[in-house]
Amino acid sequence: MSEYRLRLYVVGQTPRAERAIANLRELCEKEFDGRSYEVEVIDVLENPQIAEKEKILATPMLVMFLPPPMRRVIGDLSDSEKVLLGLGLRPSPPRES
Repeated sequence: MSEYRLRLYVVGQTPRAERAIANLRELCEKEFDGRSYEVEVIDVLENPQIAEKEKILATPMLVMFLPPPMRRVIGDLSDSEKVLLGLGLRPSPPRES
């Protein structure tokens, strides 16, 4: 069983979708090195029923199913620190008083 399970929703083979896929691959190679993970890319044009069921309203959208809780990040995933923070894989920075 995978330690991390991620699904990336994209629309077609647009430059934005390709960038999100490449950024996700790079992020996984760096962040999950040596750990078990599973990545699935869903094209919502080819699988609209999945997008509807999962309530995908914007793309690209990355959803992390495992470990719980489920988390979502929207965008091309170019800012890896924000993505990791959004997925709960980095602690929140301390707030300034």
